[in-house]
Amino acid sequence: MSKIIATVFYVGYLRPAPGTWGSGVGVLGALALHYLGGFPTLLVATIFVFFLGWWATARVTKGQEDHDPSEIVIDEVAGQWITLLVVSYGAWQIDIDPLRLYPGWIAGFILFRYFDITKPLLVGWADRRQDALGVMLDDVFAGVFAAICTIILAGLSHGLLHL
Repeated sequence: MSKIIATVFYVGYLRPAPGTWGSGVGVLGALALHYLGGFPTLLVATIFVFFLGWWATARVTKGQEDHDPSEIVIDEVAGQWITLLVVSYGAWQIDIDPLRLYPGWIAGFILFRYFDITKPLLVGWADRRQDALGVMLDDVFAGVFAAICTIILAGLSHGLLHL
């Protein structure tokens, strides 16, 4: 069960770029959760997936030298959901179809992948922990950075550019 969870039903075995596949599944999952119950549902699911992913990652990597094998993508899902919480909240707050905010979903996906790959600041610190918590935290921090940038882009788009 822990391998199924950690690999998000084996999506982590897709090649190339399993982290990108995991993030893509994360976007689709966030949209589905928003449609099921809006922002509150996505928020609760994000918290749940973080702790479930931490547990599953610890189980899968126990006794292995590689603390973060590429097939583990539950961390990408959690981080992507953190990023997309801001878009979900915006759609929920003004009660519109979340796909009307499609630039935010796209920007959130791209920005999350950027921070997850480049690992600046706290993202890199968490990744260097060499444990299951670090696997999850690096994507949490990447998600927070991407969420902040997504908010800034939305502000620029809606405020300055009047789009």
